Amino acid sequence: MDFEALHSANFTLLDDTVSDWTSMLTKLETLKRDAEEGLYGRAKKANWAGYNATVSREFIGKTAGEFGDAVIQATSIRNIMRDTRDELKTQQRLLQEAIERGRGKNLTVSANGGGFTVRENPDKKAPGGQSDVDALRDELQSILNKATEIDSTASTSLKALVDLADHGFSDAAYKDRDTAANALKEAERLAALARKKPEDLTVEDFDALHAGLKKYSGDELFAERLAEQLGARGTLDFWAGVSDPRSAYQVGHKRVDQFDDLQKHLSLTLATATQADTPEMANWKHEMTSLGSQSLARNGTTMGFQVMSNLMRWGDYDDQFLTSYGTELIKTEKKLSSNGQHIPLAWQHMDMEPYLNRTGTDSGSDPMVGFLKALSNSPDAATDFFSAPFLSKDEDHEFKTEDKDGNEVKDALSNFDYLFEERDWPQERNSEGEDSIEGRNNLALALEAATTGHRAGEMPTPDLAPHSEAQATLMSAIVASVEEDPKRLTDHAHMSDSMGQIASEYLPDINRALADDPRGNTDRLFPLAGAQAKLDHKDVTAFLITVGQNPDGYAAVEVGQKAYMASLMDYHLDPDLPADKRYPHSAQETIETIARRSGEVSGSLAIGMQEALLGPAAKEAKEFSDSVAQQKNAWSGAIGTGIGVGVSFIATPVGGAVAGGVAGTVSGMVLEHIFQQSETDVLTEASRSASDLWEKSRDLSAEHGQLAAINAAKKHELPQPEKAADWALTGRDNGFSEATANARGMADHLTTEVPAA
Repeated sequence: MDFEALHSANFTLLDDTVSDWTSMLTKLETLKRDAEEGLYGRAKKANWAGYNATVSREFIGKTAGEFGDAVIQATSIRNIMRDTRDELKTQQRLLQEAIERGRGKNLTVSANGGGFTVRENPDKKAPGGQSDVDALRDELQSILNKATEIDSTASTSLKALVDLADHGFSDAAYKDRDTAANALKEAERLAALARKKPEDLTVEDFDALHAGLKKYSGDELFAERLAEQLGARGTLDFWAGVSDPRSAYQVGHKRVDQFDDLQKHLSLTLATATQADTPEMANWKHEMTSLGSQSLARNGTTMGFQVMSNLMRWGDYDDQFLTSYGTELIKTEKKLSSNGQHIPLAWQHMDMEPYLNRTGTDSGSDPMVGFLKALSNSPDAATDFFSAPFLSKDEDHEFKTEDKDGNEVKDALSNFDYLFEERDWPQERNSEGEDSIEGRNNLALALEAATTGHRAGEMPTPDLAPHSEAQATLMSAIVASVEEDPKRLTDHAHMSDSMGQIASEYLPDINRALADDPRGNTDRLFPLAGAQAKLDHKDVTAFLITVGQNPDGYAAVEVGQKAYMASLMDYHLDPDLPADKRYPHSAQETIETIARRSGEVSGSLAIGMQEALLGPAAKEAKEFSDSVAQQKNAWSGAIGTGIGVGVSFIATPVGGAVAGGVAGTVSGMVLEHIFQQSETDVLTEASRSASDLWEKSRDLSAEHGQLAAINAAKKHELPQPEKAADWALTGRDNGFSEATANARGMADHLTTEVPAA
């Protein structure tokens, strides 16, 4: 910065700019509040249906969110500008004070082009002579250097902040210039360390990288600058290098217990970086995808996909990047495996290859494993990926071109079909020497995200959009595939918790399918917004029995169905329900029918549990009770509010009641009762025979249904509410009888005897 520019600077314009941004913030806060409480608030209460349920509602939600991001970005800009102004004023004051102190020592300071000159007065020398001249000169130069740094880093930070979002606004928040500037400086410093050859990386370098990534992994400016400075190839070379014990022995030997944490925070950092819309990150993403199928010279046969996929296991990666990356990964696998017929030899871990995944679950050689974990955190990308065709009928391949009924299909295989049904997954070992379950487990998690619209492992909220056509179609494909070959789940039981969660969020669709009522009023009884999964009754029966064989899968569906049943009874007995939404039958018929469908779901799950407890690979009844008890943690936000019964349910006309907590008193009471029973392990004594298990399940289902019916009847002041218990019992009996009959006719894969109705 010029001496004269700082010395004579007038900050009025900058003061006005800061004031203008502050005023703008006030207006943006008002717009944000109006959008959240007005636009989006009304949207959440509206009765969305059809196209509006999935597209318009989601658009309004995103638009409202943009106002929040606008406030964050405007606040950061104002904070950086205000801090810059204050710091420059401070430097100006320090400059002027130093000049005044110089005058007291008979020193004169004058502007000289862009710089300055310090001289002694001709008629009166400075007390310290030349040393005083040098000291003042150095002090003034230090002040100018600091002012230049402030001005330069402010400009760089503001430009980088604005560049983060090409459309809309970034949600990067910075309280002052120093925070933003330090993030950029640290990114450049760590990128330089990561560019070192692995054999030259010291333990101190490793510690600096570890600490820096851990601190800044969620910082958007830091993440974008680090990825930009490192480049796509540099990113691959770094992780491949430090993971290879042959080239990074010293660091690996001394810090091996921290490699998993480094992997995690590097993954989080890169995920944050991919959300930036800068040209540099666009190039990074394109180059990374292109490098996926190429071998890294430093690591011989190791390919780019193998390295990068292991840096995708954490964080929310940009959807478009994941879509492009997944497309190229599938192309590469098809090419290396003769259209998927044999798993690529390149994906098999060889003894001398580096362990690219440091979590201990698998070696990281199969790039599909880490990529699927990334999809589990990015629902939209997951839906697109699984819906895409793997092979079309025009390609030269040996896969089936007919469905199970002998009908020709246009696309012989989707990515879902390939990964869920056809792929030969590489044999892997975890750090304990056991067979790894990570690949198929990540597949299940990715399918959970793809079908539900939210990240795997989370519960749905009222803000979540109803199921789209693609999500519902994928759900239908999963159910049909499990019915076709239940071993796709039973041989990989660790997938069933996700399958159970998926089912719990498609309960309206499932109950409709069980009703076999194409022209009646079942759609009103089980209201649903968005797209409906097209499910066959026999497929649903087999799916529920199969999922019911796993304690976690059983618990997710059983708890969800009981909450759904209670909320439905509460909803349909409400006398204020509009006529066009009302099930056109008596309260008795309504409760009986709801309990009947719920009984069939519970009965099918009970048959699955019997198979698990009494079949060849017998489990303990306590595992099922424990899994039900653990559901309380997931449902902690749902008890008392009704939220959590499935996003399709929330998004229907029931949504207003459920999301508002009106239905919570009934469903919450039922849930609490279920969890209390599970804690006492009510199934243990009943697990001696199929008939005992069946009877106990019937008893529990009756108890829960009657509790829901009585409380709903009392809440809405029905005459003689105790009669509701009898209606629920009748429905339960019919539902369990249908579960038995349907299991015998539709689930011939069972090895244990289906109990008599």
